Amino acid sequence: MNQYLRAMTATQQVGAMFLIVFGCLAIAGIAVFLLSIREHAHTPEGDARRILLSRADGVLRSSWVMAIVFWVGWLSGDTTATVLFGLVSFFALREFLTLSPTRRGDHRSLVLAFFVILPLQYVLVGTRHFDLFTVFIPVYVFLAIPVVSALANDPQRFLERNAKLQWGIMVCIYGMSHVPALLLLEFPRFSDRNAFLVIFLVLVVQTCMVAQYFAARRLRMAPAAPAISSSFNWPAWWIGVGAGSLLGALLAGVTPFAPGQAFALAFVACVAGSLGHLVMKAIKRDRGIPNWGPEGASVTGAGGLLDRVDALCFAAPVFFHSVRWYFQL
Repeated sequence: MNQYLRAMTATQQVGAMFLIVFGCLAIAGIAVFLLSIREHAHTPEGDARRILLSRADGVLRSSWVMAIVFWVGWLSGDTTATVLFGLVSFFALREFLTLSPTRRGDHRSLVLAFFVILPLQYVLVGTRHFDLFTVFIPVYVFLAIPVVSALANDPQRFLERNAKLQWGIMVCIYGMSHVPALLLLEFPRFSDRNAFLVIFLVLVVQTCMVAQYFAARRLRMAPAAPAISSSFNWPAWWIGVGAGSLLGALLAGVTPFAPGQAFALAFVACVAGSLGHLVMKAIKRDRGIPNWGPEGASVTGAGGLLDRVDALCFAAPVFFHSVRWYFQL
């Protein structure tokens, strides 16, 4: 089997990986459908099972959306992939700001965020200006947003309003823009295979989150931050990070990393992604919502897009810069 895979071209290898991903999603979808058509008694246990199946269905739907985005981006080339991830950032930022009250004085800043900062960030990614794109938002945009807000002549809750917008830009635009940037890194003897880096990142982070979720349900230990998450505890967190890191080591063969390097980079990505997910839960608690969207419904129609990519938004920058620093790219 290994010899057969090695004999494939780079395009065939990436295509085979997408077939495996789509196949796993299809099998999971069939399993959820079969479980959902079974009758469940109107008891607390039955209601809990229906809620769990509903959540699983939502996760699968958004996973299909993201997998198709990755696939179309890979088929269409680096430029189209960058544009597609720009659209993901647009809808994620829209979700983030929909439930955050704004004032008339914020309108200029919002226009700047959606129609200037977002496209310019992705232009910097697409043109491989990596040194500039990594500081554009944290430095220049961070300083520009409050200036634009001050010129709107609205001092009421000025600091809170600007912090909210800056945080949304950092997570939804800056964080997500590092995913297509992975497609543009130039590794020696790894040309045309950069899609594996994105797949590697997504798989290890999602494995970490899923393993942590089920470990927390099984262990039923006291949560570490009960006011923010009833399921987050350190033993379950270590299990999730360990599972994601081990998967990273197993996937080393489809990356330019040695097994030890793959384990370390997966560990870094899992730590950043899982703790970032906890931070986003804290923001949701602050806003008094269970999911990003009114009454748990996403404004994008993707089942809560930001709920599905929040860990990736935190993991992608840390993973990208770790790879660039270690391999001096």
